[in-house]
Amino acid sequence: MKIERPRGTRDFLPDEMERRRAIEAVMRRIAESYGYREIATPTFEHLELFTIKSGEGIIEEMYAFKDKGGRDLALRPELTAPVVRLFVNECSVMPKPLRFYYFANCFRYERPQKGRYREFWQFGVELIGSSSYLADAEVITLAYRIMEELKLDFELHIGHVGLLRHLLRDVEEEKAAIVMRLIDKKDVEGLIKHLEEIKAPQDLSEAILSLIELSGGRDVLKDASELTGFDIGHMEKLCDVLDSMGVEYTIDLGIARGLDYYTGVVFEAYAEGLGAQNQICGGGSYRLAHLFGGEDVPSTGFALGFDRIVEICKLTPEEKTVVVVANVGLENEAFKLADLLRRHGICAITDVMERSLKRQLSFANDVNARFAVIIGKKEIESGRYTVKDMASGESLQLEFDSLLEYLSSNIKYKKS
Repeated sequence: MKIERPRGTRDFLPDEMERRRAIEAVMRRIAESYGYREIATPTFEHLELFTIKSGEGIIEEMYAFKDKGGRDLALRPELTAPVVRLFVNECSVMPKPLRFYYFANCFRYERPQKGRYREFWQFGVELIGSSSYLADAEVITLAYRIMEELKLDFELHIGHVGLLRHLLRDVEEEKAAIVMRLIDKKDVEGLIKHLEEIKAPQDLSEAILSLIELSGGRDVLKDASELTGFDIGHMEKLCDVLDSMGVEYTIDLGIARGLDYYTGVVFEAYAEGLGAQNQICGGGSYRLAHLFGGEDVPSTGFALGFDRIVEICKLTPEEKTVVVVANVGLENEAFKLADLLRRHGICAITDVMERSLKRQLSFANDVNARFAVIIGKKEIESGRYTVKDMASGESLQLEFDSLLEYLSSNIKYKKS
């Protein structure tokens, strides 16, 4: 019986994994250049970690289960809550701000479609301990630099949920949360219907609908302030920093983000070539630690949709030069030579199928080996190895030091 992989999951062959690792390496390098250090959290957590703020309704979208002890657990659907839980448990007395980054798989039980899978990967950062506009500026700039270096065709949109929350300050929390979710989904028709159902005052409904339409340059912030009475000083200073850094962005006050814990600046990035599911980055400032038993600590972070980025990123990995060490009845000598080459940074493959020399050289062609080094009785007696250029067919006889120098000087890498 042939067993298929579970729906919404994928297998990755070597070529695809090398692409993914090359993209991941760029993300890691840039995050570390900002002083962020990697952390990891468990693949599954207590279910309450994810429902404590978002409610029981989110369970339908998760892989939730009971363990053998009857405890309610869930595969992580995102990384922010686990990171904050880690902070509360392990890091609350460490000097602030803390700069963490992560790269891990997450799980959501939803209908698989282009760019959306039940198992997916996120790369993200969390800056814990600052409520300053400078924290927002650093995190946004970091996300921007990653997408820029990956040469993605993207647009960065920045908003502030504080304006919406200020308008909704007199609305019951559960009803206000539904308003925010409808705005996040861009469901204007549903939003209007909900505002009518909760009997929202006409001026409030009009203000909300007008606010979420405000989009453009930083000049729209003045209009937003006049509309809501909200102090936009934080946003103005943030824009000053971003402008000085050459970050291109659109102010978009219709960004609400789908999670209830966001409190201030929020941002999203959208890329060409992904159809309707074109968001590749989302983040903002939030407060979660107090819900998990810690102090009320401000944080800012983002997550990049790694799988979507892989779909559109044209970065290609370095192509390693492969050397096949072939032999004529001298398997031990072939193993020893290959081991020496590997210790000098050369990718060396030996025969493990007990093939003839002819078939070993045929295999070297099959795997696109650049060189074949042949060991036979003649080579052992003379102390000179035969090295064959698989592209030109030319052969040389070289002692080990000369062989090593020749191979090292001819190993080239294909870079993006």
